[in-house]
Amino acid sequence: MLLSGVRVAILVEDLFEDTELTSPRDALSAAGAKVTLVGPMAGKAYTGKHGAVVTADLAAGAARVDDFDAVVIPGGYAPDKMRLRHAMVDLVRDTIAAGKPVAAICHGPSVLINANVLKGKTLTCWPSIAVDVKNAGGRYVDRPVVEDGNLITSRKVDDLPAFNDAIVRQLESRSER
Repeated sequence: MLLSGVRVAILVEDLFEDTELTSPRDALSAAGAKVTLVGPMAGKAYTGKHGAVVTADLAAGAARVDDFDAVVIPGGYAPDKMRLRHAMVDLVRDTIAAGKPVAAICHGPSVLINANVLKGKTLTCWPSIAVDVKNAGGRYVDRPVVEDGNLITSRKVDDLPAFNDAIVRQLESRSER
């Protein structure tokens, strides 16, 4: 397996965009990564916008940057809730600071805004938050996937194949070092 031994946290809150969580989870798992769903409370079920239900494996307050090789932030309405969760924002900030990949899709960059990590970064997102990205010091571009160092971003569900490939590729290149 390409990513054997690689540990990835996927953040979860109610009203996540279903396939923006399940598609990266499945792609990472298929590549051999150990995926942990990190929510406000461990053992709690969270429901997506279209009815998918997932259960958090770990509470965000117990998640530590040293426990993971990357963090994925799905979109939907969940990032608006996540950005108010200090433990989730801190995990994202610490992961960026450690030089590990953080991947965010759709409204996921909202969490990056609250983590104050966008100054000088080029990224993409759902168009309605592009002005927020710019106000946070980021450079918005409209592309399916953008990689700026350890930051990987995409716009929407249609971009998931490119998003997933970028995450797996970055983790694979890091695990070969």
